[in-house]
Order: sequence, then C-alpha cells, then structure tokens
Amino acid sequence: MRSGRTEVLLGNGAIARGLVENGVRVVTSYPGTPASEVLAEVIRFRAAMGLDPSHDSGQALYTEWSTNEKVALEVALAASMTGLRAAVAMKQAGLNVAADALLNAAYTGVVGGLVIVVGDDPGPHSSQTEADTRLFALFAKLPVLDPSTPREAREMVGEAFRLSEQFRLPVLLRPTTRVCHAVQNIELGTLETLGRSPHFKREPARWAATPRFRYGLHVELNEKLKAVEGVFEASPLNSTTRMSNAATRIGIIASGVPFVTVLDLLDELGLDMPVLKIGTPYPLPRRLVADFIARYERVLVLEEPDAAIELQIADRRKVSGRLNGTVPGAGELSPEVIYSLLARVLADGGLAKLPPAPTEALDAAVAALKLPPRGPRLCPGCPHRSSFYAIKRVFGPQAILPSDIGCYTLGLNLRGVDTCLDMGAAISMADGFYQAYHLDGDRRPIVATIGDSTFVHAGLPALANAVHTGARFVLVILDNGTTAMTGMQPTAESALLADGRAAQPLSLEELAKACGVRFVRRMDPYQLGAFQALLEEAGRYVRAEEGGIAVVIAERACVLYDPLPVCQHPVPVTVTEACDGCKYCLVAFECPALVLNVAAGKVEIDRRTCIDCGQCIEACYKGAIVPLADEALARAHGPAEVVL
Repeated sequence: MRSGRTEVLLGNGAIARGLVENGVRVVTSYPGTPASEVLAEVIRFRAAMGLDPSHDSGQALYTEWSTNEKVALEVALAASMTGLRAAVAMKQAGLNVAADALLNAAYTGVVGGLVIVVGDDPGPHSSQTEADTRLFALFAKLPVLDPSTPREAREMVGEAFRLSEQFRLPVLLRPTTRVCHAVQNIELGTLETLGRSPHFKREPARWAATPRFRYGLHVELNEKLKAVEGVFEASPLNSTTRMSNAATRIGIIASGVPFVTVLDLLDELGLDMPVLKIGTPYPLPRRLVADFIARYERVLVLEEPDAAIELQIADRRKVSGRLNGTVPGAGELSPEVIYSLLARVLADGGLAKLPPAPTEALDAAVAALKLPPRGPRLCPGCPHRSSFYAIKRVFGPQAILPSDIGCYTLGLNLRGVDTCLDMGAAISMADGFYQAYHLDGDRRPIVATIGDSTFVHAGLPALANAVHTGARFVLVILDNGTTAMTGMQPTAESALLADGRAAQPLSLEELAKACGVRFVRRMDPYQLGAFQALLEEAGRYVRAEEGGIAVVIAERACVLYDPLPVCQHPVPVTVTEACDGCKYCLVAFECPALVLNVAAGKVEIDRRTCIDCGQCIEACYKGAIVPLADEALARAHGPAEVVL
C-alpha cells in the first residue's frame, strides 16, 4: 500500500526502501561500490518506521556490516531458514567471495524469502572486472531480476521476495552502477506486516545434505527453474513497447539501463522501432523471446556488461549483439555507444542515415584543449602516502611490493604497489614471491600492504598459511580506522556497529599473533623518522636466522573520516627559495597540494588543497620545504640519501 508521500532516492535507497516495505527482518552487507549505500539506507528507513531492535514492535529489523561477503550471505541465509525474510547486499566482485555459499544455497533452498542484491559495474568505474552477475546466476542456476530504474528496482524487490518464497530459492537482484547511483522520485509504501516468528525446522536431508542427497536436490532445482521460466513468460517485468502498425524490419531486445537509454534515443530521433524489455534475464522466457525474433528480419540485443540474454537464444541467425561483434565486447553501453550502434544497424539495413552524434562537436572541442590527464590520487594528508614513502625509502628499488584492494591501491602513483589482484591477495602473493625467490637463494625484500578492513575480510587465512609455510616478508597493515574507499563504513576494529550500537572491537595485533606472527608493532606513519626506523627493524627481523614474518600496523585515521588530529596540530609549510624545481617531491611524495609553477621553475603549496599535515617536509631531500613558522630551518637541513 502506498502512503502518498514521495522522496527522491538513490537507486540503492529505493532498493533499501523496497526491502523494508516488504517485511525484511535481517539485512547484511560488506561495503562495495556501487552497492554500498543499501545497508545505510535500510538503517535510515528502519529508524523512521520504528523497526529498531530495541523497539518491541514484533517486526524488529537486524542489520550488520559483515567481515566479508561470504559471511554476510551465510548470516542472511540462516535467517531465511527460520522463515524470516532476509537480504544481503554486495558488489559483483564480492559475489566471487560468496560463491561457495551461494552455489550450495541454490541446492538447499530457503524458507523465508532471500534476496541477494549485487551491484554490477559496467565500465568499469570502480571495480577490478566487468563481471556480469546475470551470467553468475546462470552458472548458479538461480533466478535474477534486472532493473532499469531506481523505481523499478524498488518494485522488483517485492517480486523477488514472492518468487523466492514460492519456489524456495534465493533470488538475485542485479542493479548496475547507473541504477544504484541514479536518483528518482519514489512514492513511499507502507510496511507489509507478515507476522512471522523465527522457527527452524530440522531437515537434515536438505540443510545438511550429503552427496547422495545433493543429486536429488539438483534434480529438484532443475524442476524449479522450469517452473520459474513459465512464470517469467507471463511476467509484467517483460514487455514489448513502441509497437505500431507500421512495417519494420528491425527489432530491439534490451535490458537494464540500455533499455531506458535506447527508448530515450528512439524518442529523440523520432524512430519507430519495437523494443522487447527483458527484466528477467535468467531463466530467460525463451518462448516470448523467440516469438519476438520471428517477427523481424534482424534483432539487435542491447545488454551489459556481457551476453547473458544472447547466450540463451537458441537460434541466433537473426540476432546481432556482443557475440557476433555488432555490440562491443567490453565497456558500458553509454548513450553515445548505443547511438553509434543504431546508426550502423540502420545504415546496414538501408533504412535510415542518422545525423552525426550530438556529442561529436563537444568531443572535438574538448580534444582541442589538450588538457593534461589527471588520474586519481591519495588525498592530501592521507597517512597511506607517508607509509608508502617510508617503505620506498627503507627497502629501495629491489623490493617487491604486492598490495590489495582499497584506496591505498593508489600507492601505484608512489611506485609502492607492484601487484593488485583481489581481496587478501597481497599476503598470498607475498608468500608466493618469497617461495619463488627463495628457490634461488635470492633474499630481496618483500613488503606487502593491506588495509585494516581487507585484512579481516580475506587476509587472515593467507597470513596463517604464510606463517605455516615459513615465508618471510614484511606485512604493513594500513589502519586508517574505517572502510574509506566505499563510504566510511565501520570495520571489525570499530567500537560501533552499522547502526551505532556498541560493538566488541577486534584487535589487529591479537589477530596477527593468533596466526603465529611473533613480530607485531603499531605506529603512526606521520612519525616518519620513527616509522622508517620501525620498518628497518622489521626488515632485520625478517632476515634474522630466527626471524619470520614481521607485521607493522600503520595506524593513523583517514583525514576525511577524522580530521581532528590534523586540525588540533597543524603544521603549515612553505617552499623556500632553495627549491630548484627538481620535482623529486612531486614524484616521490605526489601530494595534490604540491604543484609545479612552470613559469617560476619551482614547487609551490596549493593553499586551497593543503590541509597543513606537514608530511611533505621530509619529501624534499634538499630541505626546501619547511614549517611556515620557521623558514630558517631550510638552511639547517643537510642533503639526504635519495631512494626512488
């Protein structure tokens, strides 16, 4: 039931509203762009609707930031086994972490509805891959819904719960970045009161099935999917638009954001072309799709980021898409890309010649400006910059530097990152590099870097393995007190839970020691001289006969999360006339507040950007960067050894 009130929501907020309105009782997540805001919005709506666990409403809603996606899915799955509705949110890369649990859940099934929200990232804008969750659904044999707008995403949540409970299957909801981060006016609904209490019914042949029973569950799963496809054949989530009496030779099948994009373009161009919208890409309603294709000489399939719909079409002789090269095999289907596709398909069919794309003149004008490319950088005052600078100074150019997923991956700019594979891989790869070089007696330094949240997420098993196998390297845990890259969510070290309630903080030191590490130290990387000395001590321990893995915890809060320490002790700096424009500080320290004045031939401080952290003082080995209060210090600085 609709309340009559409306609110402009992010797509993630619309999904969260759909979850709460449909009586969800447990929502878990691990932060990952583009899906990070789902849990935060659930918490906001929970408070507004009086569903906090502290309230005796009979509809209390539990939320948590889990330590990783596998844990998040398993917590939600257990809740669904008691008959309560549950949901879990993650990004597409996180689904890889949860894969083992998800594939098994497809066989065991659920009781209460279980919705798995997975944000895909065509582009990619903030991800390691352009993985397509719709193809993962096909692999896992689970239904998936594909929204085109925030409003439709909210509506699909209710359908996902109903489908999940009808067939006792987890159901995937797959918004993409342009849905997750779009905004739309959403009419708010009221809470669906289900009146359920948790009750777990023991059923060992299902919940604890051995291989003999798993075969039967697989047969059952296949039958469920056939029935789901039958439901999808008549589902309003699939529909044909722009049908007319005019004869046309070309039809379009589209899903997700490309559907709304192609409709907008057809309207702007005044073109009359039929479009079949697919909101249920797996299992594909094959009869509906085959009937549509039969009407036309050629059908263009627009979907992203891969060919999930196209792969399920048995007869593709009339079909043009990613598989035959008509649609690019990678990248986002932006309006510009779809415009060029329409122009080519219409020209090839001799139907129409479209005018040049409206953006061509703008693109040419921007290109004529010859603007220098500016990649992403660590923020001014970021403690990771000091950590990477110290690592490079201490261990030199021969060190191998595996790193991990987080904002600290931007240590690439400081030449402090050699590899970045997936969550937790910094430690495993440091182990592998050590074992490889150890075979030839090469004892070059290996220094791995990993964030505090990532360490708990996936680093612990890798560290235990490395200790067990006798590997030797320095592990620097970059502890900035929060999950900074995805929106400042609390970590397992935090004293607060997702909704602000008190938590039991974990100790990174104790976790490292529990893995068998004997050298564990913690220090603020802003204390650059002492921090470098600690790294040198860690290096000696690694090389010592009785040594092993050394863990150094670089503890300093993200300046965006907690600027108070810098604000309380500012160190404004200036660049003296001693600067000769050598650009060492720009390359080795790479702070956005350090800029080269080309005309003057020297480095300057950009006062609009500088936060007065004072860390760049050590970045000039010639002593030309000094505290503003005492420029005379510049003359007292002697030359230092330079390590690039």
